[in-house]
Amino acid sequence: MLQQFYQKTEIIVETMTALVTGATGFVGAAVARKLVSEGITVRALVREAANLGNLQGLGAELAVGDLNDPESIRRAVAECDVVFHVAADYRLWARNPFELLKTNVEGTRNVIRAACDAGVDRIVYTSSVATLGIHPDGTPADEETPVSLADMIGIYKRSKYLAEREAEQLVRQDGAPVVIVNPSTPIGPGDIKPTPTGRIIVEAATGKIPAFVDTGLNVVHVDDVANGHILAWRKGVIGEKYILGGEDMTLAEILAEIAHLSGRRPPTVSLPHNAVLPIAWCVEQWTRMTGGDNPFVTVDGVKMAKKTMFFSSDRARRQLGYSWRPAAEALADAVAWFRDHGYLEPRKAAAGA
Repeated sequence: MLQQFYQKTEIIVETMTALVTGATGFVGAAVARKLVSEGITVRALVREAANLGNLQGLGAELAVGDLNDPESIRRAVAECDVVFHVAADYRLWARNPFELLKTNVEGTRNVIRAACDAGVDRIVYTSSVATLGIHPDGTPADEETPVSLADMIGIYKRSKYLAEREAEQLVRQDGAPVVIVNPSTPIGPGDIKPTPTGRIIVEAATGKIPAFVDTGLNVVHVDDVANGHILAWRKGVIGEKYILGGEDMTLAEILAEIAHLSGRRPPTVSLPHNAVLPIAWCVEQWTRMTGGDNPFVTVDGVKMAKKTMFFSSDRARRQLGYSWRPAAEALADAVAWFRDHGYLEPRKAAAGA
């Protein structure tokens, strides 16, 4: 009798589908991993020639498209319950700066409008602390610290600032169900490109950063940022923004910790910002002349370093239940991942440096 009951009863399990843009990248892949771990079906918007390494083993659905192709986004978002718009052009220097504006600003508009047209319940937009104000005295800033476009240094920060304003406008005018998150400086596993911050970790771990400038960053594990995205989806207030940060550290402290993890001596020479600016200018010019597209040091990067980027995540902690692990753990995971994936010199050589 019991066997007949199970044969005749259809058990329906309701599943949710989340579209993740940027899922092949650093933060997007971490968000995708977290969603899969919670039983959410992930559909990843990927470009035709994207490196799919970060999606291996996740079982994500692939939707080929581009942020600058609205029709491809509409196809990708069909029948999705939530959208995580994580994708962005994250470069501190570009041969054609218009590319960043187009992808980061117009791309954000395209994603939000397509999601609204598809009836998506919630959109989590990944902005950045780069769009926020900072305090001249170096004390931690928050979501309400005053800021304007004139405060934005470089094309990347300007593009993200304008994209965030675009998202806020769509909330006000169209009722778009957008929650904004502002990650600080994510580090950890899966930084395949790597990001500008990841490049610093790689260069420091291989002994290629002999000196530093006086600056500070808020360091957070990428998996904590991913968890913050899920919390923002489930608990965030539409139209609100939340800093997803971790621990404030000076650059000297960051480099010292990386040196410890790599078996090297930390750099002890502190350079004034104005001494580094002409070096950065020369590096950019050399990159332009030689056809490169990824200068290690940039003029905008040096200018940004003049300001201490310390932030408070108290709003996310109070309203979302967000938490973060010590920065030392995030740095250890980042160095280990870079080592395991061949970005660093062999451990034996590093230990003897």
